[in-house]
Amino acid sequence: MSAPLVFITGASSGIGQALAARFHQAGYRLALVARRSTELSAWARDLGGEPARYAVYTADVRDIDSITSAAHACIAAQGLPDVVIANAGISIGIDSAEYEDLEVLRTTFETNVIGLAATLQPFVRGMCERRRGVLVGVASVAGVRGLPGHGAYCSSKAAVISYCESLRGECRPFGVKVVTLCPGYVDTPLTRENRYPMPFLMRPEAFAEKAFRAIERGAPQPVIPWQMGVVAKLLRLLPDAIFDRIVAGQPRKQRHRGDAP
Repeated sequence: MSAPLVFITGASSGIGQALAARFHQAGYRLALVARRSTELSAWARDLGGEPARYAVYTADVRDIDSITSAAHACIAAQGLPDVVIANAGISIGIDSAEYEDLEVLRTTFETNVIGLAATLQPFVRGMCERRRGVLVGVASVAGVRGLPGHGAYCSSKAAVISYCESLRGECRPFGVKVVTLCPGYVDTPLTRENRYPMPFLMRPEAFAEKAFRAIERGAPQPVIPWQMGVVAKLLRLLPDAIFDRIVAGQPRKQRHRGDAP
């Protein structure tokens, strides 16, 4: 029980699983959360660690009672985590002219925003009372500006950035750090389906290494890779007329479910 503990949602694949592997390598105990808990349990066993070093919880972040129950179960069984990573998220293309895509917008916000807040909430008071801990929200460079076909995803990640910024101000007086991870493109099976260029594409393991270091430092809003941070700053500075011309005619996000980059 002396080893630090990390709690990670969306740990069954992609970024979440790569982060779990990196924290395990660093000696952390793992509290892993996913809807597909059977597959996740098998993966955790294959890490080769002792059973006491990990636990798997089944939860859907869209269901507030489900994810908060998993968080409280973690605290009861493993103790209050040192790091909590709200990673679970989805990216679904929408067409704003289509009525049925309003439901896609709802689902995206329930997962990416409400689900993130519900993941972090059970740990806030305990960490503040302990006066130590790191709360991590996974946002995206896509939260900087709205892209055609990306209305649900971009707006949800913009909300994550603002939410985590607000939470950082609430937790700072108590010594608790809030880190807003902003990934660029990470190579997962579902991002390979994207129909548009993905500059500075990273392997999940490479992303996890840089993210781990940023979390350990308590960096407020790291953009990974750094090149995408430069792109994000340029996008913020572009006048609307120039930005609109750049994105005009670009391929849109597919109108189906997929993992966030």
